[in-house]
Amino acid sequence: MSAAASTATGTALYGVTGWPLGQSLSPLLHNTGFAALGINALYMKWEVPPHKLPAFVESVRLLNIRGCSVTIPHKVELLPLLDEVSPLAMRVGAANTIYWQGERLCGENTDVAGFMAPLAGVPLAGADILLLGAGGAARAVAAGLVSPAPHDRPAHIYVATPSDKSHLPLAEEFGLTPLLWQNRHEPAPLLVINTTPLGMRGKAEDDTPYDFSLAAQYAPCGNTAPLAYDIVYNPLETRFLREARAAGRRCISGLEMFFGQGDAQFRLWTGQGLPPESRRALKTALGQQPR
Repeated sequence: MSAAASTATGTALYGVTGWPLGQSLSPLLHNTGFAALGINALYMKWEVPPHKLPAFVESVRLLNIRGCSVTIPHKVELLPLLDEVSPLAMRVGAANTIYWQGERLCGENTDVAGFMAPLAGVPLAGADILLLGAGGAARAVAAGLVSPAPHDRPAHIYVATPSDKSHLPLAEEFGLTPLLWQNRHEPAPLLVINTTPLGMRGKAEDDTPYDFSLAAQYAPCGNTAPLAYDIVYNPLETRFLREARAAGRRCISGLEMFFGQGDAQFRLWTGQGLPPESRRALKTALGQQPR
């Protein structure tokens, strides 16, 4: 169905843009939501090379596209092309969501909400956290971890990257504690977060950025179990998470962040959360049978 035909029939158009998109699961997530809730809408894929991003944003305006997910490499370059960008997206320095507010085309970053959603109720105040990686996802993670009121913030957020360089600007901007990669096992964090591509399906699938057998022993505080959080969601259980579970840590898979950021987008666009059918469809597509 073409964009013109969709708008002519009253179907609201949404989609995802990036370069390349590969096997994006966003259409499955959102189209399942639209169908389950009886919303007359269609979510499409638009592969747009970087030099054509300004023309694409103009097309969003002209075709009255009601919302768009934005992924690599457009999240940063998108900002100056919009009428308004949320304070959070400005803080992160990237927007992953386009939506309309009246006649103004706006940008938001829902990666922060997606990352923080499964940590609701986890007492991070005064805890130590280790962040592995310093890319765009790590910026959203850092923004989420430092956003609570000062008395609710972690004691230390350590950050390390294999290059021993790329994490330094992130540490300075968000007030994190930089670590040399070789020293990443020295802290005893409540939460270890992988934002590197290590463990992602493909050539890095057998790799992990952290050896839990070398990690300093976490001293439990109350009933809070130590956690491991991998933002990689394909495969659902990475080597990082398998080894974390074997070491006695509670694990959070990248499915939670992916679903959480998509749910926040869906709420911006429709005023409703994604239904359970969307989560089940996502789990099935990733090879895990729904519970």
